[in-house]
Amino acid sequence: MFSKFKASPAIIITAAFIGPGTITLCVLAGVQNGFSLLWAMVLSILITIIIQNSTARISFTTRKGLAESVLHQTSNSLLKFILGALLIGAIFIGNAAYEAGNLTGALLGIENLTQGVDYNFGTNFYFLPLIVGVLVAILIVIGSHKLLKNILAAIVLLMSISFLLTAILTKPDLIAVLKGMFFPEFNTKDTLTIVGLLGTTVVPYNLFLHAALVKNETFSLRALRLDTVFAVTLGGIISLSIIICAATLEGQTIESVGDLGLALTPLYGQFATILMSLGLFAAGITSAITAPMAAAFVVCECFGWRSNSWGYKSVALLVLLCGVLFSSMQFKPVDIIRFAQITNGILLPVVGLFIIALINNSKLMQGQTANIGLNILLFSIEFFFLFLGFKSLGLIF
Repeated sequence: MFSKFKASPAIIITAAFIGPGTITLCVLAGVQNGFSLLWAMVLSILITIIIQNSTARISFTTRKGLAESVLHQTSNSLLKFILGALLIGAIFIGNAAYEAGNLTGALLGIENLTQGVDYNFGTNFYFLPLIVGVLVAILIVIGSHKLLKNILAAIVLLMSISFLLTAILTKPDLIAVLKGMFFPEFNTKDTLTIVGLLGTTVVPYNLFLHAALVKNETFSLRALRLDTVFAVTLGGIISLSIIICAATLEGQTIESVGDLGLALTPLYGQFATILMSLGLFAAGITSAITAPMAAAFVVCECFGWRSNSWGYKSVALLVLLCGVLFSSMQFKPVDIIRFAQITNGILLPVVGLFIIALINNSKLMQGQTANIGLNILLFSIEFFFLFLGFKSLGLIF
């Protein structure tokens, strides 16, 4: 379907949404609820496949990124400005804030794998964030999109193997796992966890990233659909594996994937800790690369800049720099993240409505509009987006 040495666009989406935040939420879901919330992750993967594939289909047909398509739907300068500001606010500022978390996840993985190494090098400055940041910056500056995609695909493979093997090591009850995946249990006290699992998988910036990666591809719509199904399902398997690992320690006090690795050591040996650390590093580094990419694509589309231009690279490096500074100072940009959550909560249902409008525009889609079944699914997902947005705003305020 794809060239042997060319990673598919959707695998980058897997690299993007499996980050330290997703891993931490999956760990908490498993420790607090065992296998009972596996169904929420299955549901989120199904929603992600549908919405990502619809977005990719629009971009493939129109040969425009999602931000371009959204902004071209109105000729009103004020409305276009508001939409552009919302896009840049949610994606650029949000990704700049979350980049610190992405880098921190990668750093935790490295620290666990290289215990005893002094990354202060005899000074008062912690150099590891800078070292990782420089490596990512080099990839952004001198690496082509094809090179970055291949690197990300390789790391996703590493991440998949690490977490899947760790899950197998825990020897879970397969009947209980299947029951948790396909027989939903819902308790009101689990609402926040369920919303978190869904919200960390279906995120706005992945829609823009996928569209930007697809618009210049030459493969068929069928190949595009299969690519999305395969890659997002792979991401789902990773997330499910993490929940299964954490379920082994149900009831214990575990707050992060690092804690999970340490807790598994007495049961399954040092090998489990190494696998978890490799997975955490892979999740952090892939998100640390894709977050600047997505922000740069959106800003370029809003201002009409070419992708992979110095404008693109400058925006990506600025997002990366924010992450390096925040992680080096161990500073948590709470106010900025709160702003990102607000704008993301508003942006997701707005983008959902645009996707429905775009995919049903016969002229734009060259007759390849959505059928009744897909429209029912998209409207159902839109109601979910509205719920997620209101719930996110409710949690903040």
